[in-house]
Amino acid sequence: MLKTNKMIPLAVPHMSGREEIYIQKAFQENWVAPLGSNVDAFEASIASFNQVSDAAAVSSGTAAIHLALELLNIQAGDFVFCSTFTFVASINPALYLGAKPVFIDSEEDTWCMSPFALKNALEVAKKNNQLPKAIIVVHIYGQSAKMDEIMSLADEYGIPVVEDAAEALGSVYRGAPLGTLGDVGIFSFNGNKIITTSGGGALIAKNPEKIVKARFLASQSKEKAPYYLHHQVGYNYRLSNVLAGIGIAQMEVLKARIARKQEIFENYQQGFADVANVTMMPELEEARGNRWLSTFTFDVSKSGKTPEEVLELLKSLGIDSRLLWKPMHQQPLFQDALFYEDVAGDVATKLYNSGLCLPSSTQMTQQEQEYVMDSVKMALT
Repeated sequence: MLKTNKMIPLAVPHMSGREEIYIQKAFQENWVAPLGSNVDAFEASIASFNQVSDAAAVSSGTAAIHLALELLNIQAGDFVFCSTFTFVASINPALYLGAKPVFIDSEEDTWCMSPFALKNALEVAKKNNQLPKAIIVVHIYGQSAKMDEIMSLADEYGIPVVEDAAEALGSVYRGAPLGTLGDVGIFSFNGNKIITTSGGGALIAKNPEKIVKARFLASQSKEKAPYYLHHQVGYNYRLSNVLAGIGIAQMEVLKARIARKQEIFENYQQGFADVANVTMMPELEEARGNRWLSTFTFDVSKSGKTPEEVLELLKSLGIDSRLLWKPMHQQPLFQDALFYEDVAGDVATKLYNSGLCLPSSTQMTQQEQEYVMDSVKMALT
């Protein structure tokens, strides 16, 4: 097994080499603040890639979720159903608005929102006259949720759906890009995502008028007038023209980055095929994920090690890894929130207690990946 002299990272930015061209364009035009020709071009590329008419580029994926909930008129006291197996950024915007999150468990086939748990939650909420004003579905690690079942339930109860595709740019479900199936979809371009603008995000929507409204809200809700006129609360959420230049160059290589991420996952899957203790993250037949991060679970009782212990051992060998998301219903911040579990019983917590994310940077060499696989096998056996 090859000993590495440097830390093999989990997921780091991978520049195309053309970013400076568009950054320089912003400087040449002396347009380095929010908005500008780079923002326009970046939004157009996001819309085109996702086969929609328009997109709004904003300062972060969290800002995009906040705007999505504003577009759906979420207010203080409203209930919002959310995936529990996710990062807190999926939920915080609901708190900004004073809404009450209700957490829905994952299911084993996708690790995403459980239709069984969602159905149960909706039935109880209807009986209690507490139906949610929105459902936030997270496509975790770039994998699609069971969107047919989830959208069918949402339609039955008349609940709009926000697709948190922060990790899922380029993933598809039945041939449709994730983010385009619900009422509003959001993406993140944070530094560890499949492409990056350093920090940034975007919204897309079935109704293009919502994107026009999102831009308005993201620009301090400034009305068209010869002076500064405001009728409602707005936000400073528009993306920098400089950072949008990075995004344009990144969009040019997005397909290549997706292909490389999928290749990395397939290498892991083949490399661990003979290790009975390892199960790579599953995927629906009707979906194709971007495999943003390659993740797996293992039998803790057979290995004799917890995920934390495996993580520390890999770290000592120069390998960066990460625990799976700690479910939101297990977080102190949400100790009073309702939680509805899957038929298999709190799948999200089972995942957290038995899995890891592996190095998935698109720059990773074959030699480095083989070293990672050898190290994981050693750690588990």
